[in-house]
Amino acid sequence: MHGRLRRLYAVVVLILPALARAGEPFPAELIEFGPPSAQPLFAGGGTVAWDRDLRERGWIIREGNRWSLWYTGSNPDRDPVCRLGLATSGDGLNWTRSHMNPLVPDAWVEDVCVIRHAGWYRMFAEGEKDVAHQLMSRDRMRWQRCGPLEIRLAAGGPIPDGPRGTPAVWLERGVWHLYYERMDHGVWLATSRDGCVFTNVSDEPVLACGPELYDLHAIAVDQIVRHDGRYYAFYHSSPREDRATWQTCLATSTDLVHWTKYAGNPLLPVDPEAPKRSSATLVHDGERFRLYTTHPDVRVRFGVNAPAARR
Repeated sequence: MHGRLRRLYAVVVLILPALARAGEPFPAELIEFGPPSAQPLFAGGGTVAWDRDLRERGWIIREGNRWSLWYTGSNPDRDPVCRLGLATSGDGLNWTRSHMNPLVPDAWVEDVCVIRHAGWYRMFAEGEKDVAHQLMSRDRMRWQRCGPLEIRLAAGGPIPDGPRGTPAVWLERGVWHLYYERMDHGVWLATSRDGCVFTNVSDEPVLACGPELYDLHAIAVDQIVRHDGRYYAFYHSSPREDRATWQTCLATSTDLVHWTKYAGNPLLPVDPEAPKRSSATLVHDGERFRLYTTHPDVRVRFGVNAPAARR
């Protein structure tokens, strides 16, 4: 009898922490971060450089000791095109530009999201006029252009003309989930089996602006992550109609369709010294989470809590 009680006690000790985590939709490791790095980890390339200015969302992936940062650079004094660049690092803190930059010299590529799948890196990005398109690469540097994404209404017809930008993609069980915004007025979800032709789950936004002030006037998803059996959307938003300020917020879901916003939003409030600092990427460094912001330069905040990486 005592042996059975000891075994039962051991099971309870193992299960209770997991139940506690499951009951907490916004765990501390996803919402508690230290201050941003005092200086940029990565910034524009100089007055005459093609990437004088960093724009929009960059994307960071860690593969062992190799860190990759894809970013958008521009220099309106040279020409209006926004181009793709790559920087690499051994620690996620010290970055070196690729000698191959800009990677796709003749294409407009901004607000990028990168997914590794079946031996390929698949990049979803905004093109000219905020139309989402796709590129593919084997080596992270040489990219093949695949053309604009085809997005259909729930009934099967094409969505109305106009912007369909800030593509954030999640792949699970062979289904590609594409979150995209239209003029930042809301976030729509479309799914696909091939990652090329997407159909709206609903023709209404799955993540809408407001009613709270912090995301009343603009909203766009930066990244989808899975943690402890739930999904999380890091997104940027603006409380102002003129969109002069941006901040980072968080929402959670159990099905990728229905989302609950974090009651403590904004997760990263507007920084008075850099009112447009936003576009977040969450990366686990092997010990704890880091939250990077990639616009208008790259800075990092380290998680206060350091649990093991979980999916």
